[in-house]
Amino acid sequence: MRTPGWTAAALIVTTLPLLGCRSAALSLVSDAVAQSGSGYGSDDDPELVRQAVPFGLKTMEGLAEQKPRHVKLLTALASSFTQYAYAFVQADAELADLQGHLDVARAGRERARRLFLRARGYGLRGLSVRHERLGEHLLAGGAEATAGLAGTEKKDVPLLYWTASAWTLAVVNGKGDMSLVAQLPSAVAMMERALALDETWDEGAIHEFFVSYDATRSAAEGGGPDRARQHYERALALSHDHKLGVRVAFAEGVLVQGQDRAGFTKLLEEVLRADPGAEPRYRLANTLAQRRARALLDHADDLFL
Repeated sequence: MRTPGWTAAALIVTTLPLLGCRSAALSLVSDAVAQSGSGYGSDDDPELVRQAVPFGLKTMEGLAEQKPRHVKLLTALASSFTQYAYAFVQADAELADLQGHLDVARAGRERARRLFLRARGYGLRGLSVRHERLGEHLLAGGAEATAGLAGTEKKDVPLLYWTASAWTLAVVNGKGDMSLVAQLPSAVAMMERALALDETWDEGAIHEFFVSYDATRSAAEGGGPDRARQHYERALALSHDHKLGVRVAFAEGVLVQGQDRAGFTKLLEEVLRADPGAEPRYRLANTLAQRRARALLDHADDLFL
């Protein structure tokens, strides 16, 4: 999970009145926030990160009000809201669902949906800064979205990925909203465009998306278990097998769909035995993946006939 160094940026914000040119200072701070490293990604305490991230999100939103066309800041907002909602809101809702706490799960999914749509909004704004009215074209869908995406470039891949991820996850958490569900083809088209532009981006992150997505589609629809496995193997290769999340996604998607309980158990037990900090920058994401693996194993009886 990659998140900017928000605390440092917040301290910089307090110095703005002391700087001679406020606009230049805001640009400097916005750049610092958007480009700062993945300090949280190497953390081994998910609860500490859970409590720290909201302050950073609001700090960035405040900056975005002053710099509404700052593409790097808009990308960071799309990325950070998506990751926060997925790791700490949707995950809690899914766990509540597994435990039979349906009201808690329903409320959590609704909050996750709103946060994902917030992330999508920032992503669409960023894309529209680079490509005039692209956000509108994507919301319109169909041929209009396809034509708009044709003009995107390799430098747009981060925005395409995070916007599409947020959009897809909003659909997952808002299945009762048919108007939102009808927009899914635009989100998938964005991810397919990102894959075509740079399939190696973020060490296979786009392939990780398709592991989960293709598990939900049949071969006739362009997905299926064989297609998902191809993405899985490519994701493992590109990440040098440092990311545990893709293994959990494959187990939860393909192996549950195929009712392969032995393979499911074996793979998730391998995840639990792995060292989450073998690659420090993935420590937080891997720790969360192990938490998910444990929950799935604990509730395997509910997943297999």
